[in-house]
Amino acid sequence: MKNENYKNTIDVRQQKEKEALIKSLSEMPIIEIACKRAGVGRASYYRWLKEDSEFLKKADNALQEGRELINDMSESQIVQMIKEKKMPAIALWLKNNSSRYGNKLMQRRPGGIMPELNREQEKIFRKAIAMSSFIIKKNNYGKKN
Repeated sequence: MKNENYKNTIDVRQQKEKEALIKSLSEMPIIEIACKRAGVGRASYYRWLKEDSEFLKKADNALQEGRELINDMSESQIVQMIKEKKMPAIALWLKNNSSRYGNKLMQRRPGGIMPELNREQEKIFRKAIAMSSFIIKKNNYGKKN
């Protein structure tokens, strides 16, 4: 009977730890930090994921909820920076939220074969590469290397 009471006590404590960890993950979706905040070791967290399918579902949902919270906070900060006319924030927003400014994917020809360049095209291409290299070197620390 004494062993049974002891096991029940452990189960109750472990359930409280799991609940605290789930709450922590929903607020901070970084496992290391969430475990520290909840007072639970990482090894216990990963063991519980393997042993308890219900905990696995709750942990996955909490991580997703936490990521959405951080995303909302981040977007709020980006919008604030846009209002302050911070160009990196403006560029980031446009790159990720406008088809006109997003990354353009280069089209590859089937089989990865690029067309051959004639002499004039090759000359222009080499000059452009040399110029871009010069510009990059010049812009690093404001001087030519």
